[in-house]
Amino acid sequence: MRTAAPVRLHPEQRTALEQIARQRSLPARLVERARIVLRAAEGLENKHIAAQMGIMPEKVARWRKRFLEGGIVALEKDAPRPGRTRTIREPQVRKIVEMTLHQKPANATHWSTRTMAAASGISEASVRRIWRAHGLKPHLVKTFKLSRDPEFTEKLEDIVGLYLNPPEHAMVLCADEKSQIQALDRTQPGLPIKKGRAGTMTHDYKRNGTATLFAALDALEGEVISMCDDRHRHQEWLKFLRGIDSVVRDDKQIHMIVDNYATHKHPKVQRWLARHPRFHIHFTPTGCSWLNMVERFFRDLTENRLRRGVFRSVEELIAAINDYIDHHNENPKPFIWTAKAADILEKVKRARAVLNLQSA
Repeated sequence: MRTAAPVRLHPEQRTALEQIARQRSLPARLVERARIVLRAAEGLENKHIAAQMGIMPEKVARWRKRFLEGGIVALEKDAPRPGRTRTIREPQVRKIVEMTLHQKPANATHWSTRTMAAASGISEASVRRIWRAHGLKPHLVKTFKLSRDPEFTEKLEDIVGLYLNPPEHAMVLCADEKSQIQALDRTQPGLPIKKGRAGTMTHDYKRNGTATLFAALDALEGEVISMCDDRHRHQEWLKFLRGIDSVVRDDKQIHMIVDNYATHKHPKVQRWLARHPRFHIHFTPTGCSWLNMVERFFRDLTENRLRRGVFRSVEELIAAINDYIDHHNENPKPFIWTAKAADILEKVKRARAVLNLQSA
């Protein structure tokens, strides 16, 4: 009759194994192996240990043997396993990456997993794994635009300086208008959300007029000063400036960040600003609306209140906008600007170098 090799423990080994066997934070497989060795040290046979622990005798025999050969360290390591043989070789992976980066399918603007699988002769799952490993996402595209403003650097540094180091006894306002906001009503009522089904709304709609929102976001506090009107001419912009002048304390200077829309530079606007010297206008570089943080507020307004809204009249639309802004101002949270001007300029420099290389 075959008997298992006896296990004899030194006091230090027994103490260490008992600590491992009691631990709850260690991997379960390591705890199980320590308990196997402790029972083996008590003189139990493999089949008895297996019956007590509810495992196979072969498993008990394996870890008894490994402990005798390598001690406690051997319990912490699993033997290397060969794994499945790779069916896609490295040259084929490189070919797929090369095709993704430098080629297009015959009848499309970009690759999908299906078209790449058909072109390369491998499965869609394999294409997906290769793309994920190399950080490739052909189905996504991001928009960008490099400003050609000759004063880009000066304007950028000026505005970023206002965000990162606002002047004392002054208010920095990011101002703009969101024009042509449509009061859209759906042609049929939608269905509400329920378990297993998303809410629904018709794809077509009825137009009930438009409105323009004038908004100025306090860059430091996050509060919004707003006005709704039906048009966005220089007359309405002057009306909005007067509203700002009336609500901001007289002892504060006002630094306004605006874009290069002609309304903001109208001669009558310029004359009004000359008569109100506490207003300081900072124009964003051409094509750089992303520098104006009020655009972030406009995005949130669109996503949270307007896109799925149903408005039977312009009055309903304006009421919804005002209600959203009132709720925002009850607990305002500023958008924190963190990018330094030098970092932005470095990215722009790299982008221009790449574009010049592509066009060469």
